[in-house]
Amino acid sequence: LHTTARFLKKTGTEHWWWERHSKDPFVKATKRQHYRCRSAFKLLEIDDKLHILRPGLSVLDCGAAPGAWSQVAVERVNALGTDPAAPAGFVLGVDLQRISPLEGAVFLSEADVADPGTLRRIQSLLPAEKVDVILSDMAPNATGIKELDHQKLINLCLGLLNLSQSILKPKGTMLCKFWDGRESSLLQNRLKEQFQDVRTIKPQASRKDSAESYYLARLYKGK
Repeated sequence: LHTTARFLKKTGTEHWWWERHSKDPFVKATKRQHYRCRSAFKLLEIDDKLHILRPGLSVLDCGAAPGAWSQVAVERVNALGTDPAAPAGFVLGVDLQRISPLEGAVFLSEADVADPGTLRRIQSLLPAEKVDVILSDMAPNATGIKELDHQKLINLCLGLLNLSQSILKPKGTMLCKFWDGRESSLLQNRLKEQFQDVRTIKPQASRKDSAESYYLARLYKGK
């Protein structure tokens, strides 16, 4: 009886997930526009409104797998030189997982962005050792314990903020995902110490029942 109950519960959850997934307009648009996953539309929406990606900029995409944000970045910074009248940008993606190759982007797969060795590899690949924009859609492996997962993601973002001191150009931009919780204000305050403009964004492509939001920090104060 207990086994049957667990099976029915799991099946019901899977059915609900598949119903939501199959009806999701962003999932349909992902297939239609050939993006690697629906998260591309979060970055597209943010950039359409706030113009953080422009031709000629260099971008570091942290937590890049499967590569949807890098796809958007390649398009927006003209990394392929598709527009000969505009400057060509550069996109570098990093992830602990393997990332399938993408024309116009350089990927460091199976690399930990928090590792000092990875930082050296990143700097060696960048045209000018520093970037204009740091993007982060990183997330830790979820434990299912909301507060613990929140804390882990905040720590990832804080680590990325420390990394920015070595790799982000003055007046640069950082966009990072966080899950709302009691440590969110800590991250926000740390960002405000380093950037002149910090705002919270919840794209329409982020599901309403998700605790996910983004901090957009602009005009980096570093040297």
